[in-house]
Parts: sequence; C-alpha cells; structure tokens
Amino acid sequence: MSTAMNFGSKSFQPRPPDKGSFPLDHFGECKSFKEKFMKCLRDNNFENALCRNESKEYLECRMERQLMAQEPLEKLGFGDLINGKSDKN
Repeated sequence: MSTAMNFGSKSFQPRPPDKGSFPLDHFGECKSFKEKFMKCLRDNNFENALCRNESKEYLECRMERQLMAQEPLEKLGFGDLINGKSDKN
C-alpha cells in the first residue's frame, strides 16, 4: 500500500548501470575477436592471464563499435600491454 502513495511524489528516471551491462553484439561485429579470445582460453586451460592480448583486442573492438563505454586501457587493467608491450615480449 505504501508504494501507491509514492507515485505522484517523484518520477523514476532509469539510467543504465556504470559497469556490468552492455549491448549484445547482435551483428557479430566483434565475433572474430571473441572467437580468438575463446580459442586462447581453451588452448591455455582457461588461464585468462595467458590471453590478455586477445582480451584487450576484444574490448577495443567493442569500444570502437560503441558496444561498451569508452574506457582507458589502463583503467581496464591493460596498461602494461599498451603500444605492444607485454610480459611475453
């Protein structure tokens, strides 16, 4: 009953979450990057640390095509992979 009294007091303005929700890739724009990343995971016993380059490339693809918010790679944990630098090199 108490919710009925709140309808006129303030209108609800929905907003998307800051993190954790993003549009699906309905048109397969980043499918090749996703497949490359998933293959890397399978080939490396799902040790994601061994597939960081593929993960970075996949996220870059999503950002370039507005399938996720633009974020600095450093903020996403890829600061050490920028400009081709990595622990593998």
